Amino acid sequence: MQTTAAGTYDEALERLHATGPEFEGWLSNHGPMAVEALARRGSGSVVHQWTDDYALRLEEMPRPWARLGRADTSEALGDGRRLADWIGFFERELYEAAWTDVLATWWPVLLPGIAAGATHGVIRVGHAVHALRSEVTQPRVTELAHALGYWAARWQAVPLAPVHGDADPGALLATLPRVARQEGGIRDRLAQLATTDGWPEQASALRRPKSDADVPAVLDAVVDAVVLAYPRIAVGNPTMLVHAATAPNAVARTLPTLPRELWRPSLDAAWTATAAVLAAYRPAADGPGRSTEATADEIWESAVLHGGEHVVKLADTALDVHARTGDRRALAAITTAVALDA
Repeated sequence: MQTTAAGTYDEALERLHATGPEFEGWLSNHGPMAVEALARRGSGSVVHQWTDDYALRLEEMPRPWARLGRADTSEALGDGRRLADWIGFFERELYEAAWTDVLATWWPVLLPGIAAGATHGVIRVGHAVHALRSEVTQPRVTELAHALGYWAARWQAVPLAPVHGDADPGALLATLPRVARQEGGIRDRLAQLATTDGWPEQASALRRPKSDADVPAVLDAVVDAVVLAYPRIAVGNPTMLVHAATAPNAVARTLPTLPRELWRPSLDAAWTATAAVLAAYRPAADGPGRSTEATADEIWESAVLHGGEHVVKLADTALDVHARTGDRRALAAITTAVALDA
């Protein structure tokens, strides 16, 4: 991270930790995620102004409900009233044990609820882990506590689609079933999956890794496929469809820190999240798509200038895809997000 010495990212985190993980009801606080991407990609000079502007929308940390002990966690999972309790719980856990141990302990507990907060729980964890792997500081450890706590409080299970087929993710995206009622919020849409014809059988057709060592490549292929499709499918919902790429990318960024035995369950959950978001928001007919002749640096600058939290996060993921594949459709995904004000 290019701004570690100046403390730009850590300073922004300390400011943002005075705010809650949600505002205006169920809207997720994207601040810590966006500033991590901005700082890591060399745009640290805008972090404080971006935080100033974004913080105007945020609310204070909610009041605690009751102290959460280890014996209470099962019944408190998914209890949104206990946002502050869960964050406090993880702050204590991370004080007593290494952050990598806490992550390894709680990752399999939280993973079945990967839809939490419209997948923002896992995405926030992914950004926190990415930063901690670069440098361990107290604000970054605290950010992991906030991220894990948010995921736990908004834990939401979806019908799992375990990977056991041989389909390429790019081809499979177009054949995934769509929920019948394409209306309402994400919780209402995901609730329809259990009664959607072809789910999870069709979703489970994704290519199964031949070995644990192949899991990262399959997960990267999922992220690549969604980003490359985004210019065409964004007409369904440019904001919500961002998460079909950023959620699996958050898992991909976390894999190197996790024990190897958690890799396959992580792929299953990440792909389930992607397929679920696509089922909920993919349009009945794709749009024409976009192209761009701009360079990657120019495209990133356009995302930073736009400043929208979803635009910044998609751009961060799409640049990963472009660096991996060289496919210019990844850059077009960013211009699409900017044009549609994702």
